[in-house]
Amino acid sequence: MSLFDRDRSSDRLPVALITGFLGSGKTTLLNRVLGDPRMARSLVLVNEFGEVGLDHLFMEQVGGDMVLLQSGCVCCTIQGDLDRTLRDIAKRRTAGTAPPFDRVLLETTGLADPAPILQLLLNNPMISHNYRLDGVITTVDAVNGARQLDEHPEAVKQAAVADRLLISKTDLAEINASAGLRARLEELNPGAGLYEIVDGDIDPALLFDSGPFDPVGKSDRVRAWLNAEAHGHRHHHVDRSRHDAHIASFCLTFEEPLDWDRFNEWLMAVRASWGDKLLRVKGVLNVVGEEQPLVIHGVHRTFHPPTLLARWPDADRRSRLVFITRDLGRTEVEASWNAMA
Repeated sequence: MSLFDRDRSSDRLPVALITGFLGSGKTTLLNRVLGDPRMARSLVLVNEFGEVGLDHLFMEQVGGDMVLLQSGCVCCTIQGDLDRTLRDIAKRRTAGTAPPFDRVLLETTGLADPAPILQLLLNNPMISHNYRLDGVITTVDAVNGARQLDEHPEAVKQAAVADRLLISKTDLAEINASAGLRARLEELNPGAGLYEIVDGDIDPALLFDSGPFDPVGKSDRVRAWLNAEAHGHRHHHVDRSRHDAHIASFCLTFEEPLDWDRFNEWLMAVRASWGDKLLRVKGVLNVVGEEQPLVIHGVHRTFHPPTLLARWPDADRRSRLVFITRDLGRTEVEASWNAMA
């Protein structure tokens, strides 16, 4: 009998968090993505319809805070707080009073810290029963992105926790500026997929279904989701004196299967000591007594209950744990693990 739950992601709606600083192209991206037939059964959560500029896509009102778009997508405004909106939508979906949809796209405001939203999706039982975090997509303005990273901690955090980084407006920026921004983002978040886009034009397949679970059931996308190799080979040619020098990303690799009690005790100590500095932690573990990989995922002190995936993606059975941190380095974390021996 396993100590851990099997992954039930096929029963839960994937949520893609679309974030990025003011004017970085989130709305343009949404407009393009929603026009793709493959995205026809998407629910888009926004703060206000007017802010998103989707008016030309509206087809009919199906509720005071919900509209059906010509593309087949549903657009819903966040009433009050996100927690209440998500629970209300889940009830409506179960009752059959909302149009059918297969995924949720959640656009944040440009000044949003993504951490509270990630925490809600990862560890609120009322939410995680119906939803699962699929990935974080962050847009960065090629023209103004470097200055925004210098001046705004939110912009740095949005880029640091992303699974996919999209550099927008590359057609308007100088070549050297775009190249410098790309190098900086690669240093800030080496594990993220990085794409340059113009007018939001990108294949949705590159953005969504990017989590460790494959809803089609063909494979578990552990390697791509974790991208541990990127965090293990950092570049050092970028000027680290800037604001984002506080952000670090690194991967701890464990060759032998882990004793869960020891590992869990250590992880609880890490959360207690440095929770405020943990921007994002995600890992795939080989645990003694389990044939399947165990996935853990957390933000600050909030962690999703560990779940077993159906299979390993390949013959590599090493445990890999990726940290994205602020003012916390590999040396301190590794030392805390070694002290547990």
